[in-house]
Amino acid sequence: MPTTEDNDRRKIGQRLKEIREYLGLSQDEVAKALKMSRPAVSLIESGERKVDALELKKFAAIFQQPVEYLVADQPAPAAEQPAHLPRASKEVIALARTASKLSPQDQIELARFAEFLRAKTKPQ
Repeated sequence: MPTTEDNDRRKIGQRLKEIREYLGLSQDEVAKALKMSRPAVSLIESGERKVDALELKKFAAIFQQPVEYLVADQPAPAAEQPAHLPRASKEVIALARTASKLSPQDQIELARFAEFLRAKTKPQ
């Protein structure tokens, strides 16, 4: 019979998977960002592996979510996008995935260019 700890581990894993998929990230991309193996991410998402506090903190940073959301008792409805996550088009998600692979300096340059484009399209 599953224990409360087992259930909690599964809930946290499911939440991590939901967010990862919403952001359009692969397990491999998350694993590289966390500096762990892809199978370890898979085991965490399935609830078969414990995730420690430091790992949760890293997941929260990667997903730009508070740790509290990752461990909340009430999961987001599967059919709905989590209310606190902004709606993003597939293009924006693809851009974010590509940008995450750039060097820090190139990411700064990309952000400057995005600001330039945003300012250019504002009504004056």
